[in-house]
Amino acid sequence: MGSHKVQKIDLNKEYPCPCRRRGRLKPIILTEAFGCDRCQKIFVTQNNGQALEELSHGYPYKKAWRWTGYRWKLANSSWRETYLPLVGAILVLLIVWVPLTQISISSNIILGATIVLLLVVVPALMLWLAYRH
Repeated sequence: MGSHKVQKIDLNKEYPCPCRRRGRLKPIILTEAFGCDRCQKIFVTQNNGQALEELSHGYPYKKAWRWTGYRWKLANSSWRETYLPLVGAILVLLIVWVPLTQISISSNIILGATIVLLLVVVPALMLWLAYRH
């Protein structure tokens, strides 16, 4: 088992991809970047080789990882990135959708049960799509 201490990233070495378990990060010649042979993403070193950052132009905030010697550890995870969308989804469920289900359940039990099921499945699907790699 390796140490939990962050190690400097060697630009001449291969690493496992932080996004995919089976992908391998290979150094891109004459750059301070790595490319994954599986997911085709490009990663650059930051903080004097202490962190690896994903190059992405379509993502609102950049993901970065630190190498511990045997696995990647998220470098910039904060409670805002992790829990804020989940809290927002729960508030929307409680404030908007729960009163709507009470109106529907009182008139028709099958229609109400279908609406409740959709109101649970749709947000769960949205969160799963947002957080998958």
